[in-house]
Amino acid sequence: MNKRLLTLWHLLVMTLVMPLFGVVGWTNRGKWKALDWLFRNTTEVTNFYVALVTSATAPGPTTNLMSDLTQIAAGNGYTDGGYQLTPGATDFDYINEDDTNHLGKIQIKDVVWTASGGTIPASGNGARYAVLTDDNATVANRLVLAYWDLTSDRSVSSGQTLTLQDLELRLSDA
Repeated sequence: MNKRLLTLWHLLVMTLVMPLFGVVGWTNRGKWKALDWLFRNTTEVTNFYVALVTSATAPGPTTNLMSDLTQIAAGNGYTDGGYQLTPGATDFDYINEDDTNHLGKIQIKDVVWTASGGTIPASGNGARYAVLTDDNATVANRLVLAYWDLTSDRSVSSGQTLTLQDLELRLSDA
């Protein structure tokens, strides 16, 4: 499968199936960008990022950029912009075709932040949502492609880990 199709597959499969998480969504900008990458042969991303944002503004279908949201405070193990993912089988580590339920699904490898020297987030409110973004060098200008509701604000103390396990994304006609 060529790189462009792999990139589309990574982006289009957007329904979470984990009891830890609530609402999952695909932003309208994410849908548009995936189609743009595939059918208009525009420049693809080199990396994706999973970033953590607060409940100040909930991501939704009309969320376009990271600047629309409030990222948690960087520091103590959380890097501004989030956790880097490289397209391919290492970071998108499980993919499956489900003919019974008429869908395809993919999982992102476990995304883990370990708090060191203080809490994650370094200050302010905890992480309520995780978002999948592109790799724009300016974090505020990164496109928000998808989002997951973590169901409550999350924070961890020094020495603890915050793990988003098997973020599962689906593609279906429904």
